[in-house]
Amino acid sequence: MEVYQETVVLRAKGRGFHLVTDEIEGALKHLRHLRIGTAHLFLQHTSASLSLNENADPTVRSDMENFFTDLADGKPYYRHTYEGPDDMPAHIKSSLLGASLHVPITNGRFNLGTWQGIYLCEHRDHAGSRRVVVTLTGA
Repeated sequence: MEVYQETVVLRAKGRGFHLVTDEIEGALKHLRHLRIGTAHLFLQHTSASLSLNENADPTVRSDMENFFTDLADGKPYYRHTYEGPDDMPAHIKSSLLGASLHVPITNGRFNLGTWQGIYLCEHRDHAGSRRVVVTLTGA
């Protein structure tokens, strides 16, 4: 069994749901060496999240953003606003969607379904780069 851990730095993205499957796969130098295994992806931030969802139709990503905006933004009772009005909504969205994923590996690639892609869900209006720690386990 082989185990590797790499940190992928995703370039800064605007608020929204962004497909990052290729960006992550392309940055993992050990992925192509694994015939079978799993990848654990952990986002080291509290105002963004990771999700698996539709990879073909971009309207899914805008619909996701609209849903979460309606759900969490602009509440008058938020007290945690140190970094602006998007601060607390970003934390809530991150908690709801989560900061980690497990993905199977087959023949040096993520073994996702035909219509699945990995999303970086960016919940801040003006975020910087994001770090994803990827632990690869396999043979």
